[in-house]
Amino acid sequence: MIKIFSFNKTIYLTNSQSSFKPKEDAVLVNIKNADGMFLEYNKLVTKKNLNEIYFFNENLQDLFKYFSAMFRIIEAAGGLVKNVKGEYLFIFRNGKWDLPKGKIEKGEGIKTAAIREVEEECGVSGLSIIRELSTEYHTYFINERAILKRTYWFEMRCDDTSDLVPQIEEGITNAVWISSKNLNEVLHNTFESIKEVLRSDK
Repeated sequence: MIKIFSFNKTIYLTNSQSSFKPKEDAVLVNIKNADGMFLEYNKLVTKKNLNEIYFFNENLQDLFKYFSAMFRIIEAAGGLVKNVKGEYLFIFRNGKWDLPKGKIEKGEGIKTAAIREVEEECGVSGLSIIRELSTEYHTYFINERAILKRTYWFEMRCDDTSDLVPQIEEGITNAVWISSKNLNEVLHNTFESIKEVLRSDK
């Protein structure tokens, strides 16, 4: 099953109807082709009483192909970074708390991109990847073009104790270390996809 955060809805692409748990704010739709996906998605994503949409096809690869055909796909990588104190590295951008991440450049490895983006956005060095975390999907618009972003997340360790330097030119106004005890201030003003990354850190 693939989980996608799409315009205040959670989309599930599934090849198992048993993964759907009926409730008032959720719906399961059988998708047979790309045209059906286009019609059902655009009809359901605007419904205010729906929070979860399950699209079903026995072939998950085909189902993802039908869904992604509606979007331009951007691939990104980022880090859930901890320092020697166990604090988390967060950035503040466009009025929301976020984790450092960015687009993978042409010909660049995923892990290399993840480390580079954290370094650029927060002005840190001394990063090492501990393990791979989740891969998250979310949709948004750029100049009226629908985007599906696939972000590869990694747990990282940072041994750099120097001051953080937010990448102002990328709209980042702050970069801070936040302890696990103070995560609530972040959770109240962040994206559902970021909460998902934090949940994967178990």
